Amino acid sequence: MTDSRIPSKNLRAGQTSGGKLRIAVSMGDPNGIGPEILADCLTDEDLLADIELIPVGDPDVLAFYLKSKALQVDDVPVEVVSRDPDYQLLPGRADHHAGRLAMESVARAITLCQEGRVDAMTTCPISKEVIARAGFDFPGHTEFIAENTGTEEVLMMMVSGGLRVGLVTAHVPLADVCAHITPESVSRTVRLMADSLRKDFGIAHPHIAILGLNPHAGDGGVLGTEENDIITPTITQLSAIAELSGPYPADGFFGSGQWKNVDGVIAMYHDQGLGPFKALSFGKGVNMTAGLPIVRTSPDHGTGFDIAGSGRADPSSLKAALRLAADVARRRAEGVPSSSDQGGR
Repeated sequence: MTDSRIPSKNLRAGQTSGGKLRIAVSMGDPNGIGPEILADCLTDEDLLADIELIPVGDPDVLAFYLKSKALQVDDVPVEVVSRDPDYQLLPGRADHHAGRLAMESVARAITLCQEGRVDAMTTCPISKEVIARAGFDFPGHTEFIAENTGTEEVLMMMVSGGLRVGLVTAHVPLADVCAHITPESVSRTVRLMADSLRKDFGIAHPHIAILGLNPHAGDGGVLGTEENDIITPTITQLSAIAELSGPYPADGFFGSGQWKNVDGVIAMYHDQGLGPFKALSFGKGVNMTAGLPIVRTSPDHGTGFDIAGSGRADPSSLKAALRLAADVARRRAEGVPSSSDQGGR
């Protein structure tokens, strides 16, 4: 069922009512904090001055959180996704019925982007455990969206102002990381990040720093050979793609402030990149999927089942994700200068 207030004709980016960009927002797990922080965004006048939000999911869930927070919002054009008859709104509960609704909402948001009815999509958090129990065999949003857009190569990139971190391996168990560090995987990550920095952030000549895999970047081969055998040769081979430097020892790179001198950083595995990123982004980080034919962003946190329904969830990261989605969509469509053109330097 689709809300009739969303136009059925295709729309060009920047050509929506009042010149606003239209962003579809999947509500995430309805028992998590996604709908709650989305409710906060729907009352942010500064945010809504340039963006029209199209919530995607169950309107009753959104209405519950608006009421619980005593927020007044008129005429919200919700893209309605029918819920499972067995679903019950129980904030904080990990329920596979909620997971199914969350993923069907993501699928609908993808369709809205593909049909040109919105300019970008932003996804509120899901639980990987819950969606697996609901029958979705994907480790997260990134892989699901890639398959549903027919995209073979994508990059999970974390963004906060001039800090941009890409991952060679994302949702891979730590025990399997080494096997996934290959010339091909490192090369693919470099190419995807360099392309996104140019296309999505307007940085014509990006400088990308690459971290090592092992402690002290292998210490000359004493603590591991991946740097000498894989990472350094790949950097040399890709010198024409972008200005590349590294491999850097990961432990000191962020703390010393070296990230401020580059436009992007490539980490070898999930926690190597996301741990420092989240410490530096002060709760306003954004997860962006580079390489997609559509624009997709997400807040950098999870479902927050422990605080769902308490009114304590912070919408800062979601607001940042919405602003970045609009910025990238506008740049892709019209080449409008991005607020991030200055890069990280």
